Formats: sequence, structure tokens, C-alpha cells
Amino acid sequence: MSFRLLRILWVITRYRLDTLLPLERMPWYLRLLFILSPLRLIPIGKRSPGERLRLALEALGPIFVKFGQLLSTRRDLLPEEIADELRRLQDQVPPFPGREARELVEAELHMSIDEAFAHFEPEPLASASIAQVHAARLHTGEEVVAKIIRPGIEHIMRQDMALMYRVAGVLARIPEARRLRPVEVVRDYESTLFDELDLHKEAANTSQLKRNFKDSPLLYVPATYWSHTRRRVMVQERIYGVPVADLAALKVQGTDLKRLAERGVEIFFTQVFRDNFFHADMHPGNIFVAREHPNDPQYIAIDCGIVGSLTREDQDYLARNLLAFFHQDYYEVAALHIESGWVGENTRANEFAAAIRTVCEPILEKPLKDISFGQVLLGLFKTARRFNMEVQPQLVLLQKTLLNIEGLGRQLYPDLDLWTTAKPYLEQWMKERAGASGFWDSLKRQAPELARQLPELPSVAHHALSRIEHEHRQRHRQALALDGIQRQLQDRRRIGRRLRLGVLLAGLALAWQPLSQWAAGQPWPVLLIAATGLLLLAWQ
Repeated sequence: MSFRLLRILWVITRYRLDTLLPLERMPWYLRLLFILSPLRLIPIGKRSPGERLRLALEALGPIFVKFGQLLSTRRDLLPEEIADELRRLQDQVPPFPGREARELVEAELHMSIDEAFAHFEPEPLASASIAQVHAARLHTGEEVVAKIIRPGIEHIMRQDMALMYRVAGVLARIPEARRLRPVEVVRDYESTLFDELDLHKEAANTSQLKRNFKDSPLLYVPATYWSHTRRRVMVQERIYGVPVADLAALKVQGTDLKRLAERGVEIFFTQVFRDNFFHADMHPGNIFVAREHPNDPQYIAIDCGIVGSLTREDQDYLARNLLAFFHQDYYEVAALHIESGWVGENTRANEFAAAIRTVCEPILEKPLKDISFGQVLLGLFKTARRFNMEVQPQLVLLQKTLLNIEGLGRQLYPDLDLWTTAKPYLEQWMKERAGASGFWDSLKRQAPELARQLPELPSVAHHALSRIEHEHRQRHRQALALDGIQRQLQDRRRIGRRLRLGVLLAGLALAWQPLSQWAAGQPWPVLLIAATGLLLLAWQ
């Protein structure tokens, strides 16, 4: 642990990451510490802050590289220059030896590698920050790939996460950094990262996505072999598609790039709105294009470790927000944000709408094909943050996926008009959701539960009426008890008044002669005040 900490401190020093901290907003004692620090003797060089941060994360290893990749999606929290630089982080890291991969597979499957596979390639096909992939063939003849979690990675991750929490705790004390909620960012990252260590979850996500797009011409998801899948090993069907970023190969095989780009948009909206289950890590390394039927291209998706979903309420609000944007109805956008609870209920809709209009109107004045859908959402989130909008994790994940899809679509077909492609789909979805067919589908979905509850309705109604009657009797008893208490209090007040008046009169009678002598020598204002005091005393 101490050696790892020293290593991290050395990298921070080497790349002068201290210069990324806003010294002017730090407490005076921390400012003084940094001003007197020997770090200031080390030259910064000509590299930009974002580049130095990226190189430092690469030097610290795969866990920090992965953190940088996820952090790059939080463009609502980072300066543009740093976010753009972090997007350049690559997944490729040095692989671990094939011998260790064999040993890990054998330990997980409880059988020798020869029993598990007819052939197992010791050299990996690809190596990423958390796992690497080896080609293999089953005894039944299927060509497969085995995804294997790096040995010892969980221990390293827990050490690094503990250090990240410490650093985030320090940053949270700095006013400017506190707005970025560093502890929450690290906590979100920890949850996502450790989920990726359990390949059972990824296999389940893959199976769900494959079921959602069964026999679909839009998307193909490779099959999972559950007999060879464990927590640290997952075996899938091997695919031979063209990497989606290899434009040259796609053009050589005659792929209809316009149709391919539009299908990417359709897949995204289908996952989000029809299935409510979307692949949230759709960067080019995880997407391929089938070699068959280039005029009717089909995507192939792998690596379903990170998926997202929305509540039905979030789906509705998101769709209505997007349609309001299509029609440039900013007041509706503001009202929907307030209604959904994304901003405070005390927010004035007209002020929020004016702020949204200021940000979005310059964007929406461009030709449709030049408008970035993701940037519109980004501008909306930044504006909403000024109105104390709570960052919605599910929406940030959605925004990240949309930015990936849009960037990929424009790379494939620069004239892609994402707005025109998406608008008919959203309008049709809203019509189906709110129309007669949506009502009928909802009724069919609830029919089994309604059928189960129908025979119980008389009993439920009887219990409800009995409960209402019981509550009515209880309220009546409580009312009678309260009336009795009020009468007792009134009687006690009357008795108290009589007692005080009696004591006062008796006292006046006993002291009448001295008082009369005293009163004879007093002016009338004093006598009036004394009489008023006696009256008040008698009243109390």
C-alpha cells in the first residue's frame, strides 16, 4: 500500500497535477502549503493540463485509465479541454501471460483446459484494463472467445479505490471542487467498476440484449455459453465482423453507410424507449458490422458489462423533453423539468425557460444536419445545474451513450440528420404509449394480476368497509373524549377564577382600613391604575 502511494505521488509530481487545483479557492493553510511546496521547482513544460492528466492516468495503470475513460463522460462536470483529452484514453494495455490465463480458466471451470476446449489460443486477441480475450474452439466445433478477468485485479482495484476516496475527500473540502462532488463520482465509478468484475452479470446482460433483438435486422448479439461461464470467465460465440471504425474496409465491401448510420440511431432509441435496456458502453471498440448483406447492414454488439435503464416516468419525461426541443417549446421543457423533480419545485418556469432559450437558440438556428443532439442535452444539463438540478445518474449514462452513438453516426455518414431520424420514432412511441394501443397493452400486461385479485375483491371490499367503520367509531370516541377534556378544563378555569376572586375579596376586606387611609392621600391616576390591576388579577 505504501509503495503504491509513493508511486502515485511520484506520477502526480512528474506531471505537476497540483497545477490543476484552484489555489485561489483553497483554504489559506493549503494555499501556503502548495506555495512553499518543492513541487513548484519542477517545470510544467508545454503540455496542456488535460494532456498531463491523461498521461498521468496512463502511467498509473489500467484502473486509473478506466477511471479516466468514465470521467471523460462527465462533461457536465469537467472543462471541455480536459474532457476532450480524457476521451483519447485507449483500452489497450499490456496483456498478462497466456499461462496465467490457462490457469485461471482451469480454476474457474474446475477442469483442465483440454477438457474445456478442443483448442485454446495462448496469445490474446485483445487486452483491456480489466480483462483480456482469447480465441478458442469447443469440442462440439463452435468457434468461441473466452473473456478472462485479470489475475489479482480486484486486490489492486480495492487499494486504488481506497486512495481515490482519500483524494476525493480532500477535494471535497475545496469550495470549487466540492461542486464536482468528487466523492459521489468515485462512488459511482466504484459501483460500475466492480460490476464489471462479475462476468455473470455481463453474460446476463448479453442474454437480455440478444433476446430483445432476436431475429432483428438491426443488431446481432453473440450467444453466451453458460456451461463455460463463471464469475471470472465468460465464453461467447466468436464473431467476424468489420470494426465499425474501419471505414476503409466498410467502403471496400460496399456498405451503405447512410443506412448504417441511421440504423445506429434507430437501435439507440429502440433500446431506450421500446426495451428500456440500453448498451451503455457503445464506443467503436465494442461495435462491429456484419459482413453479410452490405446493402442492408447489421450491427454486432459485444461487451455488455455496462447497461442502463430508466423508470417509466423518466422515459415519458425524456421523450416529451426531446419532442419539446424539436418544436423549440422551451417553456414546456422547463415545466417538464420542474414536474419531474429534476430541478427544485420553487424554480420559476419562465426564468428557467429563458435560460434554456439563451443556450439552445444559437444551436437550433443551425441547419438540422449540423446540430449535435448530444451537445443540446449537454447544454440543457449545464443550464439546469445553475437552477440546482440534481445530476441524474441514469441520464448522465444515457447522455454518454447518445454522444457515442451520434459521434459514430457522423463518422460513418457526416450528413447524418439525427433530429430528423429520431423525431418520427419518438412521435410514434409517444402515440403508442398514450393512445388506445398503449392503454390496451397496459391492460393486457396487468390482466394476470387483475385476474388474480378479482375473486378477492368482495373480501377486500368487506375489509375496507369494516376498516372505515372502525375508524369512524374510533374518531367518534376520540371526539367524545376531547369534548370531556374540554369541559373539565373549562370547569377548572371557572373554579380557579372563583377561588382567586374569593381570596382577593377576603384580602381586601382584611386590609380595608389601611388601604382606605392610603387611598385618601393618592391622586386619582394612581387609584385608577390600582383598580385596573385588581380587575385584571380577578379576571385571571
